[in-house]
Amino acid sequence: MKKLRQVTVIGMGLLGGSITLAVSRASGGIKTVGYSHRASTRAKARRLRVADEVVNNLQESVACADIVILATPVCTFEDMFAQIADALPAGCIVTDIGSTKVMPHRWAARRLPKNVHYVGSHPIAGSEQRGVEFARDDLLDRALCILTATQSTNRRALETLKRFWLSLGCTVRLLSPRQHDRIFADVSHLPHITAAALINASDSAELRFAGKGFMDTSRIASGPANIWADVLLTNAANCAKGIDRVTRELARLKRAIRSGDIKRIERLLDAARNKRSKLIEYKMSRKELI
Repeated sequence: MKKLRQVTVIGMGLLGGSITLAVSRASGGIKTVGYSHRASTRAKARRLRVADEVVNNLQESVACADIVILATPVCTFEDMFAQIADALPAGCIVTDIGSTKVMPHRWAARRLPKNVHYVGSHPIAGSEQRGVEFARDDLLDRALCILTATQSTNRRALETLKRFWLSLGCTVRLLSPRQHDRIFADVSHLPHITAAALINASDSAELRFAGKGFMDTSRIASGPANIWADVLLTNAANCAKGIDRVTRELARLKRAIRSGDIKRIERLLDAARNKRSKLIEYKMSRKELI
């Protein structure tokens, strides 16, 4: 970490701005550079001082970087890799904070030069809010960050990136890209799909009667559509399998309700309740829930 001189973040939204703020908090000796393709976002980022420098040119932003972090929608990554490829210094580590990883690894292998190192990153942090005005330097505190690597991933770059995320307050786990996408289809992408389906299946007028339980259950449906569309499309097979599993569970409950089988209904609800209780206990033991 002491050898790092500059971290560049491409994409000055909630997470991008929070990363540059966290780097400045953790190590005042590392220069933070931000870039956004929108002039209005760059102006806002400068006004809020979320990075030491916010530049107008994409290639200029990465020219002296030790670590480059893409904080843009997943489907922009391949084009971003191609645009920055010739400007990256030798030995630079390129990563991203996208919610899927198989496709980014493929795009990086196709577009990035051999003298730079790609490692996937996925910090599990954020909210339904978006925009650099919501960035804060403690967003990553106690967050889990998944790193993804293949057999060809440079191990020194992997270790450097692990220490980088640890310095920002994260706990770090390593997965293969395929493991990552399979797991997060179930625990992240599928919840968003079901929350969106719940909202879309509800009558707008009747929603005015919704209480806190409904609001909690549907909260993540407020996420930005363009970002989530990219996530679902770049993890399509795993998401489709997840939808099939949820559909089967709903069908089991539907049959029990229609037949008036109270014992069956209670067994299905108790199974969910007990599984969730164990999950909460596990998360509390790891201090991931406060």
